[in-house]
Amino acid sequence: MDRRLLTVVGVSLLFALVVSGIFYQMVVGRKGASKSQKVQMRELVVASRPLPVGSNVRADDVTVVKVPVDQFPKDGFGKVAEVLGRPLISSVLLEEPIREGRLGARGTGAGLAPMIPVGMRAVSVRVNEVVGVAGFALPGMRVDVLVTGRPPGRQGSITKTVLQNILVLSAGHNIDQDSKGQPINAPVVTLLVTPEQAETMTLAGSEGRIQLVLRNTGDQTVQTTAGREVADLYGLPREAAEKPAPQIVYRTAPVKATPAATPPAPPATEEIVVIRGNQKTVEVVNARKVGMGQP
Repeated sequence: MDRRLLTVVGVSLLFALVVSGIFYQMVVGRKGASKSQKVQMRELVVASRPLPVGSNVRADDVTVVKVPVDQFPKDGFGKVAEVLGRPLISSVLLEEPIREGRLGARGTGAGLAPMIPVGMRAVSVRVNEVVGVAGFALPGMRVDVLVTGRPPGRQGSITKTVLQNILVLSAGHNIDQDSKGQPINAPVVTLLVTPEQAETMTLAGSEGRIQLVLRNTGDQTVQTTAGREVADLYGLPREAAEKPAPQIVYRTAPVKATPAATPPAPPATEEIVVIRGNQKTVEVVNARKVGMGQP
């Protein structure tokens, strides 16, 4: 056999043995490290059944499982006592960890109240199937609020968008979405608004007709609209605002005081000296009569 061929084969076998030895050491080292390194576990509170929003957490609603420490949620709970009696502000699925962000403060009660953030208000609007967007105004969706009515000083009705991007808290008596995603017959829709918006909703409900308009939950744009009048539907010019009827005020003319009549001047008089014998007297006579020749 060729000596050169034997040399090549020997070197190849030696190289293969070296590589195999290195690989073997790496595998054995990893196995030994994994055996020597003990995985730390931690208890985590999870839901034992689907939990609806608005309900208080009870002992039979949750259970404890062990998970690796690196998989423990930052806002999770390790003890059941930490979640008992707290209301859920969003639904929780089966075996889903109970998180701080899903719970309201203890003592706030169940139902809708824990879902209302501090400084906000919940206002309910009575709607029909059409006004409620054919039943699709489900909790968690966002709507715009339109009102149709006759403003003061207008001859016709006008429709105006008064609120935009309003969160739906509940539809009817439901504060969670339908499990099958089907429309909910909701005669009352509850919206999350500010105190000022609550005043607007109340006034709109009493002075006009309310219509809800469904919008994309990812659309946060607030647009300014001019509203629409009846004349706009037919392409006619808008009617001018009614001018208030002139008010006729009847005023009594002031009575001018009649100047008092000037009393007649006293008649002019003249004095005449009369001598009768040795008697001298002064007599007063009317000058008019004297001038006219009267005695």
